[in-house]
Amino acid sequence: MFAVSLVRSSLSSSLRSSLTSAQRRLFSTTYYAKTHEWLKVDKPGEGTLGITSYAKEQLGEVVYVDLPDVGKSVQQKQTLVSIESVKAVGEVYAPVDCEVVAVNDALKDDQAGINDDPEGGGWLAKIKFSGEIEGMLDRAAYDKHLEAEG
Repeated sequence: MFAVSLVRSSLSSSLRSSLTSAQRRLFSTTYYAKTHEWLKVDKPGEGTLGITSYAKEQLGEVVYVDLPDVGKSVQQKQTLVSIESVKAVGEVYAPVDCEVVAVNDALKDDQAGINDDPEGGGWLAKIKFSGEIEGMLDRAAYDKHLEAEG
């Protein structure tokens, strides 16, 4: 396990706000949990959460997503979202202590986003958090974990 500190504070907020969305993407970082969640840090203390393509493949076709209420506080490793598929019910765990600030309302009526693009348009929640992200992997380490998991 390793700790990754959020070092994006060197960009002043005025500079950050003047960047285009393409430029902002260069400064974003995505982390992966061994339990197959991803967390894209959009800016210090805020991120977007979802499940990996591998998790989606294991679940099969998603038929229902139980999203949390905006404002809900969740501790690290507690269930944040439940996902029902044709094969099973899966739990999505909070990778950090966090507060839900937005959910992907489109998933309430149509699960195409998560079925077609779990690491993009199928995002689940936007969260606020403080402190360091601990125990999550970069993409290369996550891919290595998947190989070992077999």
